[in-house]
Amino acid sequence: MTPADTTLPTTADEVAAAMARQGYLADHGLATAILLALRMGRPLLLEGEPGVGKTEVARTLATMLGAELVRLSCYEGIDAAQALYEWDYPRQLLTARAAADPGETQVESLYREEFLLERPLLRAIRAGSRAVLLIDEIDRADDEFEAFLLEVLGDFSITIPELGTITAPQPPIVVITSNRTRELHDALGRRCLYHWIDFPDVDREVEIIRSRAPEVSEGLARSVAVTTERLREMGLVKAPGAAEAVDWARALNELGATAASGEEARLTLGWVVKNRDDLDRVSAEADVLLRG
Repeated sequence: MTPADTTLPTTADEVAAAMARQGYLADHGLATAILLALRMGRPLLLEGEPGVGKTEVARTLATMLGAELVRLSCYEGIDAAQALYEWDYPRQLLTARAAADPGETQVESLYREEFLLERPLLRAIRAGSRAVLLIDEIDRADDEFEAFLLEVLGDFSITIPELGTITAPQPPIVVITSNRTRELHDALGRRCLYHWIDFPDVDREVEIIRSRAPEVSEGLARSVAVTTERLREMGLVKAPGAAEAVDWARALNELGATAASGEEARLTLGWVVKNRDDLDRVSAEADVLLRG
């Protein structure tokens, strides 16, 4: 399942180093999970709170391996057609009407490749090992769609009645993410390698901030990391992720602040807290929280 002309890493340290070159700092546990998923050809199921970097893992892997990122964003009510393929009915209708003798237009001629609209799963199956398939937020889809995905992940082939069966020459690399808004079926867990991504600790968050925003000083990055950790401990509706911490550090740096405290921190809370109720709560406790 190696993308063309790409050699897979052989150790977790190599995975971590390759991802770091793309700007993603993976800890040893995540790097090991990625290594095993790549070498064993198993889908990687990543769970964790929103903002911990699950989706970014797939993006980074695609860049690192020189593969195409194919993203299937799940949502309530998504069905197989929206994930696999659809026919371009307007074009088919125009073709039939434009025929010199519409009565001679064969049904088969309207179900050709040129009228087929690829959706993410079909695109990934055709690309095979040249693609990283990101199935994002699978917990937002219903049980029926999850069961359908299990079938596709079983053999990476689909049957289009008008065209026949299409099978991946080699399976794509698959990353599945979940925010755990509901429990997933055990069958999905058995098919995948599982890894939980937690919020980074302070030291790791400082590294992330400095990696993504090198213009931010060590002192400011640490102050932001410490204060962001305090915010997460409050049990907010939407706990800030690493991306919010980076944005906040950049905003404070633009204002010339040297720490996440004082008036600058109060004015920029909207960079790190993205929910109105959370913002009101944090603002009410700002004297305690924003102490650098």
